[in-house]
Amino acid sequence: MPTALEALEPLMAFPGVFVHGSNDYYAPTPRNPLKYLKEPTQAREGKTSLDTEALTAGLEAGGWVNLNNVRASLEIAGTEIAFVGLDDPHIGRDRLPAQDGGAADAALRIGVVHAPYLRALGQLREDGAQVILAGHTHGGQVNVPGKGALVTNCDLDTSRASGLHGWPGPRPDEQGGSESAWLHVSAGLGTSPYTPVRLACRPEATMLTLLPRRA
Repeated sequence: MPTALEALEPLMAFPGVFVHGSNDYYAPTPRNPLKYLKEPTQAREGKTSLDTEALTAGLEAGGWVNLNNVRASLEIAGTEIAFVGLDDPHIGRDRLPAQDGGAADAALRIGVVHAPYLRALGQLREDGAQVILAGHTHGGQVNVPGKGALVTNCDLDTSRASGLHGWPGPRPDEQGGSESAWLHVSAGLGTSPYTPVRLACRPEATMLTLLPRRA
């Protein structure tokens, strides 16, 4: 945990929010990597628990807002942004928090979830999120050049394994996407220590530029 927090420390100069993923709760274990290509990895019964409370405390001490099944808002450069977050659906910890009316005057509503399971994306969109940020997929991690990801490690389609898309339909700036939310799925930086391989899937940290909606 100290190493992770030290790596993130420069970013804590900026406003931030966070949710946890399964690898924040449980240590990785050896497994046959071919099983990953057949079905999503399973829940973590019997695995070694990590000191998630220390990670949470460190991020909060740096000024970031814990969004695990929580609503919050931040005023950034004079603009109020409303957030709703879900704890990790991959291990069944997601619970949409009750509406509190606090987002009524927000200029933007952002949903944050680690694993982009369809139920989670549906809840966030129906809740009013205009932008949804997720990770978990590793972008497929091992991709076929010219074809892309083979798996997402959840029930999201492989065409949305990474990058900027619309959900559930086309992107909001494309024909037929007026009812969609923006969805960004980050391919992330890491791999499992037991499968330290990426193919046709470069590690990434993404910067998104949000612009005012056109009239």
